[in-house]
Amino acid sequence: MSPKAMARPGGRSARVQESVHAAVRELEAEQGRASLTVPAVAARAGVTPSTIYRRWGDLHELLSDVAVERLRPEEPPADHGSLHADLESWARQFLDEMASPSGRAYSRDALLGDPDGSNAGQCSAYAADQIDVILARASGRGETVPDVEAVMDHVVAPMMYRILFRPGRLTAAYADDLVRAALAPPVPPG
Repeated sequence: MSPKAMARPGGRSARVQESVHAAVRELEAEQGRASLTVPAVAARAGVTPSTIYRRWGDLHELLSDVAVERLRPEEPPADHGSLHADLESWARQFLDEMASPSGRAYSRDALLGDPDGSNAGQCSAYAADQIDVILARASGRGETVPDVEAVMDHVVAPMMYRILFRPGRLTAAYADDLVRAALAPPVPPG
């Protein structure tokens, strides 16, 4: 198991991770992405380059780890009183954040330095967890809810495909259409 796939570390390891992550963010903001090298990040973080290589392997894996942390939602999805309103609000916010220049960059970084797929899986789990909160809340109100995977397949997956490969139509109306289709009752065959 790679170090990045393990549970969040504590103690010194957590301090090293935070200082290295902060160094990446600071250097990128101050000097641009081209300035990011393992020695520059190590110097800013106050660690040796070998610490970064041991823990992350290379710059791409470090950037992937930073991106996954930046893509972590900061709070639970808002409660707007109904499944449709909650999911529509969340989908609009998700699309807005992920389609932004920084969201696209973090998505690319998360995938680029992810040889075993664990970071992509973590990003997917963040979205699934947020959707699960929305669905559980709606179920508690007595609403009929789809399962998490159906929402992932019909709302999140098409958005991410467009964000990564076909960046047109990334509007609130597009997010609304996806939610409406995901929540529509199934049409009986025949």
